[in-house]
Amino acid sequence: MPHESSPAHHHFDEYCALKAAPPGSSAYYALRQAPLARQPLLSALFALRQELEQTVRQTSDPTIGRTKLAWWQQELASLAAGRPSHPVSLALAAHHIDIARESPLLEALVTGFEMDLNQARYLDFANLRAYLDKVGGAFAGGVARITAREPERADEWAAPLGNALMLAQLVQDVGNDARHGRIYIPIDELQRYGVTAADLINRRYSPAFSELMRFQTDRAREGIEAALAGMPAAERKTQRTLRAQSAMAMALLDEIERDDYQVLHQRIALTPIRKLWIAWRAARAR
Repeated sequence: MPHESSPAHHHFDEYCALKAAPPGSSAYYALRQAPLARQPLLSALFALRQELEQTVRQTSDPTIGRTKLAWWQQELASLAAGRPSHPVSLALAAHHIDIARESPLLEALVTGFEMDLNQARYLDFANLRAYLDKVGGAFAGGVARITAREPERADEWAAPLGNALMLAQLVQDVGNDARHGRIYIPIDELQRYGVTAADLINRRYSPAFSELMRFQTDRAREGIEAALAGMPAAERKTQRTLRAQSAMAMALLDEIERDDYQVLHQRIALTPIRKLWIAWRAARAR
């Protein structure tokens, strides 16, 4: 009987909502712009990404990270086979008509975050792109498909947006990532601007660092603008979550720029009230 299973539903939906989008976070305001009926599935997808990201980024020992990621690989295989056990997998199974069809996306996410355990530096942008495509592009494609009119074509325009949103996140997290031994700014770009990995790790600001960060910020911003311009007119209304995320990312990049890229010793963020307003307005823009 349906009402008997509803407490369990409530449990995993609640788990996903808190994991994916704690109140005040950007994800919280972005997810709230989606149609009510689709919010639980979107929350589950965001929660999965969060689980995988935390698995690799909050583990100082790569061996433990690999073990946890291997567990997730098995869990996602079980999910595709109809035997989920984790609250996030249970939510994905409950809210997606055919979650097995999303196997390529789930695999891309795991492979992407696995790169964080195997690689702490990227030679050039082409190398970084392989990472962005999985943790950014593939993920945004999955988000887009949930509400898209033509889900089978969503990757074409959503993947570039996901990559650009990921670049914006990396700009915000430069200092924190460097402290944890991960530098996502490609080595050839550091060299071009005369900034060293040690500068980032030791929080050394300089005119060269500001120039480097202006380049990173511009690339993220231009990527978001180009991807939004490439979104089909028929899909603009369906993509309230991605559009809200984009508007918040753009406002954040402006904020970082205004603060002269002081991202090494702190994490610059928007206030919750600004996020609320930006997300609400972006989701309703023509």
